[in-house]
Amino acid sequence: MTLFNKSLMLVGALFALLGPAAQAEVDAEVAKTIKARLEAGNPKANYGEVRESPISGLYEVDVDGGANTLFVSGDGGHFIFGDLYRVKAGGGMANLSEQRRTGQRAKIMEAQSIDDMIVFSPEGETKAHIYVFTDVDCGYCRKLHQDVPELNSRGIEVRYLAFPRAGLNSLSYRKVATAWCADDPNKTLTALKNRENVPLDVCKQNPVASQYKLGSEAIDVRGTPTIVMQDGSVVPGYLPPDRMTEALGI
Repeated sequence: MTLFNKSLMLVGALFALLGPAAQAEVDAEVAKTIKARLEAGNPKANYGEVRESPISGLYEVDVDGGANTLFVSGDGGHFIFGDLYRVKAGGGMANLSEQRRTGQRAKIMEAQSIDDMIVFSPEGETKAHIYVFTDVDCGYCRKLHQDVPELNSRGIEVRYLAFPRAGLNSLSYRKVATAWCADDPNKTLTALKNRENVPLDVCKQNPVASQYKLGSEAIDVRGTPTIVMQDGSVVPGYLPPDRMTEALGI
């Protein structure tokens, strides 16, 4: 556990004793001051809106698309980088920062066009769906893809988004883009994941670059597969069908 996280949990414990604060609109001058100080300190970062935090005297500011949050003093001169925790009255802890990110991710993913994804749907009732950022060359991506028929049989729809791990100027990009450009994307993606010899054909109008950017900036994908559940929670890796079903609550 990092020093920052330890400090934030102690502050969260104090908040739990004091009770939740009402969320109020931030004074415009305070918000302007905070944003100006942060932007002067690091003009390359992308700062979000200034919000009241549960802790008096500190304000929340999302940075780089909401992947991280800063807890900033009212004059913008100091901030804490990390997650804010609340100590529950009955025991245990809740990561308030991750709860906020989870809700944001759910909204972001639901806003994406399903027409730009490669979707494997159940033949019968769809009980749940998952989003999977995938690469055709990673072993666990192949393992998860082998589970797709079983997941479909359990009512789980698999919605693939492209995330070439080696970047957009790589052979991995050309391979995965070939699937998205194919007349039969599902069949082509399966063939590529099975290491079949598929002629590479990258069309100009493909969504791989935008999906890669989405994964990198909004979802904070760090490896493949990365699974985003319906509620916006993230599984950074492979889950077998039984655990996937349990996690989805079906």
